[in-house]
Amino acid sequence: MLEPMATRKNPTDDPLAPITLAVGQEDLLLDRVVRDVVKAARAADADTDVRDLTSDQLQPGTLAELTSPSLFSERKVLIVRNAQDLGADTVKEVKAYLTAPFEEITLVLLHAGGVKGKAVLDAARKAGAREVACPKMTKAADRLSFVRAEFRALGRSATPEACQNLVDAIGADLRELASAVTQLCADVEGTIDEAVVGRYYTGRAEASSFTVADRAVEGRAAEALEALRWSLATGVAPVLITSALAQAVRAIGKLASAPRGARPGDLARDLGMPPWKIDRVRQQMRGWSADGVSEALRAVALADAGVKGGGDDPEYALEKAVVAVARAARPSRGR
Repeated sequence: MLEPMATRKNPTDDPLAPITLAVGQEDLLLDRVVRDVVKAARAADADTDVRDLTSDQLQPGTLAELTSPSLFSERKVLIVRNAQDLGADTVKEVKAYLTAPFEEITLVLLHAGGVKGKAVLDAARKAGAREVACPKMTKAADRLSFVRAEFRALGRSATPEACQNLVDAIGADLRELASAVTQLCADVEGTIDEAVVGRYYTGRAEASSFTVADRAVEGRAAEALEALRWSLATGVAPVLITSALAQAVRAIGKLASAPRGARPGDLARDLGMPPWKIDRVRQQMRGWSADGVSEALRAVALADAGVKGGGDDPEYALEKAVVAVARAARPSRGR
């Protein structure tokens, strides 16, 4: 299904085009481009080899190694994130490859746009890459359009007031908005109106506690602390926040230990999570390690004991836990 709000610049939109160039800084839209390419590739060949690399992992010689002919002529998808940060020698190799891409390989370049790394952009465009624009949505009107498009993509009807209330309740995070739309469509029959949105999201303690947990497991300590303080100020019970933190960390641990290459539907069944949550946790688990999961669970357990009477200051216990979880999520960033 064509996903909304990611603008295609090519008249033909084949996700199996030899080169896909996703340009912008909206993580959700960038990840959807990747997801669509991988889905199409695995529909064509279930044994497709997917390599998802950051710019620092694509060192000189790596591209040549990954694109070398295989005895089994297997289909490959090579994903290069933050292509604007590639080193000069690697850029030369990428440019050379773009002039003669291999038929059984789909190269996906994720580029932030702008002048940094513009040589990669220019070379990909010159090579006739399929281009998808994934701009950051900074305006409320854009987020409202996004929510409306999400409902349409799922074949559902929502009133204008419901869409506006959802944006007001959830905020600027597209992942949260997309997940909220999916959840409403799964739970509610018929037209979704403002009363339904109000019942689910406006002022819900659970929603705000999950926001704290999501920001923490993504390694976004400052945003997690801000969400924590807002939640406590609006009367959210501390025990709900420790519960949400524990659920979020456990979900990462469960998915990390699942078989690689398993389909989202199978994972959802085996792990007891809805498919939309599998996609979200996959994005959140980048940077996590087994040791990090253990460390985070210990921190959350200490906070849980603190908010249930084992400490003098529940708010301080929660702040320590949030910082510890965010640090475990991104250990290399020193959080």
